[in-house]
Amino acid sequence: MKKTNLKNYIKIILLITISIFIIKTDRANGFPVYAQQGYENPREATGRIVCANCHLAQKPISIEAPKSVLPNSVFEAKVLIPYEKNKKQLLGNGMEGSINTGAILILPEGFKLAPKDLLSEELKIKTKNLYVQPYNASKENILLIGPIPGNNNQEIIFPILSPDPNKDKNVHFLKYPIYVGGNRGRGQIYPTGDKSNNNPITSNTSGKVIKINSNDTGGFNIDIQNNNGEIISEIIPRGLKLSIQEGNNILINQNITEDPNIGGFGQNETEIVLQNPTRIKSMIIFFIGVTLAQIFFVLKKKQWEKVQAANMNF
Repeated sequence: MKKTNLKNYIKIILLITISIFIIKTDRANGFPVYAQQGYENPREATGRIVCANCHLAQKPISIEAPKSVLPNSVFEAKVLIPYEKNKKQLLGNGMEGSINTGAILILPEGFKLAPKDLLSEELKIKTKNLYVQPYNASKENILLIGPIPGNNNQEIIFPILSPDPNKDKNVHFLKYPIYVGGNRGRGQIYPTGDKSNNNPITSNTSGKVIKINSNDTGGFNIDIQNNNGEIISEIIPRGLKLSIQEGNNILINQNITEDPNIGGFGQNETEIVLQNPTRIKSMIIFFIGVTLAQIFFVLKKKQWEKVQAANMNF
């Protein structure tokens, strides 16, 4: 009986351990999760998107969206994240791998991710294999995606459903801003404040490089003789490329490896108008009326010219 209970306890402990490992692994693989867990709102009061706190390098991005939309209609917002496809990024294990991308889209209140049953066949094809999620349950207007393989996803499409002011009294027929952030590659800082291996290594002392040896991990051990004659050892992780040689004189805080980062974060913004259908119909009727009035004016002018010509002949 005791052996059976002991086996059950062991099974429970193993299941708990495996569950914790899976949860930690999932969190480590998805950088949007960092923002979701650490920030109630991903856009700070200064306008800066919090992804820039970990991805320090700046890279350009752009967004394409309609200038105006009608209520309760589906449209697409395209985020463009350019980079060179032949480049590889440094992974956490020191190996090189494909660069990944991700994006965050901050829409006006009331706008949200379009349900799949409302998507056109064309939009379904464009968004196939892309998992877009809301920032949280209370912020459906903020959408996240990534990390996803970047080779085929330099253009990320968000299917959006516009609100209807007739159903939602908090929404009005106005011009609204749209904010977007896009990232390619790994960050330089973890949410804990620790540096990732996607950074150049700097020297802890000034002096002369005496010896450079390869170590068992695939990196390097560097011996530096400082100005007091002491030998200081620097350990370089796997995957980083040295920017110094034996015999070089170096200064404290000088880079002794090349910068491995090839990615970066960028943000942009645009505007969209939620159009009132009644206003559009009124404008069409107005333009038709103006056009007809001009036509009748021309015809009336021609008629008057004919009458004048007839009087002159008489």
